[in-house]
Amino acid sequence: MSEMSLAQALGFVSFALGITAFYQKDDKKLKVVMVIFNINHMLHFFLLGAVTAGFSALLSAFRTALSVKFQSKLLAYSFIACNLVVGFYLAEQWLDLLPIAGACIGTYALFCLEGIKMRLAFLVGALCWLSNNIAVGSIGGTLLEATLLSVNVVTMLRLYRQQRVVVA
Repeated sequence: MSEMSLAQALGFVSFALGITAFYQKDDKKLKVVMVIFNINHMLHFFLLGAVTAGFSALLSAFRTALSVKFQSKLLAYSFIACNLVVGFYLAEQWLDLLPIAGACIGTYALFCLEGIKMRLAFLVGALCWLSNNIAVGSIGGTLLEATLLSVNVVTMLRLYRQQRVVVA
């Protein structure tokens, strides 16, 4: 198997993991699956030669793992700062900043938001990652982000309906 076909195969694994993660109504389950997803996505991007996206995925794996146990704005801002420093150091063109923006939005969402607000932030981050994935030629990643936009909206609607039932 060539490096490129392995990279694309891992992209399709990311596709499946990402759908599984964002289908979760439970925030903790979502975060646990996201850790696995981010590790796989890191390998995918490194094999595609998308170094900035690979490091963003690596930092995302660490931040997501920590967000399972901690809700801290200080931790969020630390990861955002780290992402910005590493991203600006590694970026070779303006498109390399897209995964940095997506990772920063995702970091804030994981540490500082929950429920529908967290998923709304993920929606904005997904637009950044979708643009990046198109630019670097990630087939699975492009399919993932396009699908996540839809799955995320459906999950937010499910949560909204669930909240309305609880209030009633």
